[in-house]
Amino acid sequence: IAIMSTDAEMEQYGPAAIYLRKPERERIEAQAAPFDAKTAFFVVDADEMYVKCKLIKKEGGKATVETEGGKTVTVKEDDIHPRNPPKFDKMEDMAMMTHLNEPSVLFNLKERYASWMIYTYSGLFCVVVNPYKWLPVYDAVVVGGYRGKKRIEAPPHIFSISDNAYQFMLTGIKCEMCTPVEN
Repeated sequence: IAIMSTDAEMEQYGPAAIYLRKPERERIEAQAAPFDAKTAFFVVDADEMYVKCKLIKKEGGKATVETEGGKTVTVKEDDIHPRNPPKFDKMEDMAMMTHLNEPSVLFNLKERYASWMIYTYSGLFCVVVNPYKWLPVYDAVVVGGYRGKKRIEAPPHIFSISDNAYQFMLTGIKCEMCTPVEN
């Protein structure tokens, strides 16, 4: 379980903080957002791959939904997938999501990328989406913010993975995140 930092604690990362973790205000708003788990789904879409929708009814192996765009469609029940509550939007470790399905993973990565949060964990793996631009997440201030911290104590970043591997190497602890490559 990730330990969420306050905005004040995130200041140690300098200008990079906004690219590493969503701010407290956004987390609080997501906690309070209305959500109905019985009707909140993603539906397959020809243009967008998946879109958010509200379930209207299920019968005979079919589901009728209303998309966020206001379109009512009827699809096979297998073509709808449960959504996670808003508190899971921009989730740092996707393994913590209630519903770990393809549209939830893609939506999470898309939302994080839209906020230039390019690092995301999925269990033991660090998923990185290339921003195709320079972000201020690689300077000495950011390195210092990760030094000596456990993975759960800091936002997702390659620095966290490398510092943890280094700490495990120094202490002789076998690291399940680190797989040696042999010829």
